[in-house]
Amino acid sequence: MSRPLTATITLSALRHNYQLAKRLHGGRVLAIVKANAYGHGAVRCAQALEDMADGFGVAAIEEALQLREAGIKKPILLLEGWFEASELALIDQYDLWTALHSEAQIADIEAAKLSRPLTIWAKIDTGMHRLGLQPASFKAAYERLQASGKVGKVIAMTHFARADELDVEATSQAAKLFQAAIDGLGLETSLCNSGAILGWPTTHGDWGRAGIMLYGGAGTDRVLPDWPQPVMALDSQLIAIRELSRGEAIGYGARFVTEQATRMGVVACGYADGYPRIVPTGTPVLINGRRSRILGRVSMDMLVVDLSEHPDAAVGTAVRLWGEGLPASEIAAAAGTIDYELFCNVKRARLIYQE
Repeated sequence: MSRPLTATITLSALRHNYQLAKRLHGGRVLAIVKANAYGHGAVRCAQALEDMADGFGVAAIEEALQLREAGIKKPILLLEGWFEASELALIDQYDLWTALHSEAQIADIEAAKLSRPLTIWAKIDTGMHRLGLQPASFKAAYERLQASGKVGKVIAMTHFARADELDVEATSQAAKLFQAAIDGLGLETSLCNSGAILGWPTTHGDWGRAGIMLYGGAGTDRVLPDWPQPVMALDSQLIAIRELSRGEAIGYGARFVTEQATRMGVVACGYADGYPRIVPTGTPVLINGRRSRILGRVSMDMLVVDLSEHPDAAVGTAVRLWGEGLPASEIAAAAGTIDYELFCNVKRARLIYQE
């Protein structure tokens, strides 16, 4: 009998969310499967989407090679480009698309020996200030790429820093800066992450990049009639039940002390499994589909829940940590983080895929 912690991935929900991204954005949309598809399993998710996706996005070449070796034939974009010039040989060999974000990378291309022209997604920094060419120098960079004779197509891209903030003008300003940088070049464009696909329709270009919305997160608080469906359900069970009298402390640091006689249960999930240690008492869980709350501090392998209003709960009773009925974003808010981080941190749970 294995430890009763499972992460169930509903592939029909993943496909629904991709179709939603396509419908909202229009044009073409990359399915972003970096970081092991945000903890959902990159190969299985890509296989589930390949018949409908316009392409995939990953962070680094090892992620792209994993997909190619699993038989994924659709275009794959390296969102961070290459880290060493030697990777251009693999980009060429495996027919990958790649981001380009610096003058040094242009020099790498000029020096490379390639069997086919590259498809380059040239990144412009419009305010994120991580990676990207400066807007004022983009046209010169583009002309240099064209002159190299080693580039077949250039797609201009940017990444919005504040697309999840719908009342902030930074996204509109970034889009204007981007358009000014590419004016007159006639390039295909990619501006929108999940937040902008959902919340900034005036910024949609030729290519969207759907990340967290594929997995049921929103990246924005915009309310739509058709919303991304949760893809991952993190579930466990009660493994012990205790009856405590008033004044008893629960867990490390005695962070919670009972105010009355309390029936409590122990759940097989903790921070080593990816559940955030920092959540406070009161963070919700579902016991057999009904709400309850966490009591005290989350341990490495276990957490404690309140069974005062769940008299029928017994050892083996189902406990949902997040998923349908309990959005991961609600747990993330309790932890002061985002659902992206929760999904990416899931460990030790047995992955189960269902249609």
